[in-house]
Amino acid sequence: QVQLVESGGGSVQAGGSLRLSCAASGRAIYMVTIGWFRQAPGKEREFVAGIVRIGSSTLYADSVKGRFSVSRDSAKNTVYLQMNSLKPEDTAVYYCAADASLVVLPRTTPDEYDYSGEGTQVTVSS
Repeated sequence: QVQLVESGGGSVQAGGSLRLSCAASGRAIYMVTIGWFRQAPGKEREFVAGIVRIGSSTLYADSVKGRFSVSRDSAKNTVYLQMNSLKPEDTAVYYCAADASLVVLPRTTPDEYDYSGEGTQVTVSS
């Protein structure tokens, strides 16, 4: 079992930054691939970014490439999502999810992940 808790969400103006945290318990976070997803009202949950287990390969959705960055701190058992140059369309509930499978790149479908957190709200105003 892996428990995930997201934090760091909030309200910012367009152009601002936030750093989300995904703290894991139950397993060393470097042993799972972590994916970040987001879900806006009335829309499906979509992949944002991810980092593979053990290695440092990352993957980003085109919509956030160059603005968001995912990283891992194994000592704190936490994965971060640094979000810069935020836009109103980034407004959503952000979730982190853990995939225990051995993959080369993070999977981009939420159902392929084994565990998920409860989410944290990000609101970007224009």
